[in-house]
Amino acid sequence: MTTEDQLWATEERLWLNGFDSAHSEISDDAVMIFPYPAKIQRGTIGAQGMANNAGWRTVRMSDRHFNIKGEIAVLAYRVSAERPNAPIYHAVCASTYLNDAGVWKLVSHQQTPADDETLAQPEL
Repeated sequence: MTTEDQLWATEERLWLNGFDSAHSEISDDAVMIFPYPAKIQRGTIGAQGMANNAGWRTVRMSDRHFNIKGEIAVLAYRVSAERPNAPIYHAVCASTYLNDAGVWKLVSHQQTPADDETLAQPEL
């Protein structure tokens, strides 16, 4: 499995499995920005904030972009995610991973909400 494949699989697992999967894959000093409610969370405190979240039922990542420079890799993508009894969540996301002694750890994640109309707009 390539590094790119490994990181995309990790990213999907973080969406689907919630905290039980995430705590070992998130750096202790990671920065995560979430829109609802709008908040910035740090490291293990941020991951603990996900503990009440059992994860999403489905997640579809599209328009995937991957960039790696040395020990740093960035994933950027559009996501459509679904939970029971909630509208489908659309966002553009970016996650940054650091290879820390052979183990890839999430060091940054940001979600920017986007509705269907916004996602369909052409780039400037």
